[in-house]
Amino acid sequence: MGRYFRYAWLLALALVCLIVAMANRAPVTLSLLPDDLAGLLNWQLRVELPLFLVLALGVVLGLALGFVWEWLREHKHRKVARVQTRAVSKLERELAAMKDQTALPEDPVLALLEKPKGH
Repeated sequence: MGRYFRYAWLLALALVCLIVAMANRAPVTLSLLPDDLAGLLNWQLRVELPLFLVLALGVVLGLALGFVWEWLREHKHRKVARVQTRAVSKLERELAAMKDQTALPEDPVLALLEKPKGH
């Protein structure tokens, strides 16, 4: 049931995006520099794109910048987790080595003979 609801939701979202795209298909001109600065430098980059594409590119660029910003912000948390994971692995190896050293043999006679003193 949840799968069908998700597909219906995605279909409705796609339909809304298509309607917005069709309503905003008029071309707009994007300029890299303001006209005064472009005149001073004698160089200008201009691109003519449909408005819905400009909106979609803005959303995608904003999401990408947000993801990168968050990834950089969480660096310290990933570093702490990495250090703690290494420490846990080292302690687990040490514990396994200690268990091997103190383990009793499987043979009951040898277990009685090699039983640690004090027990």
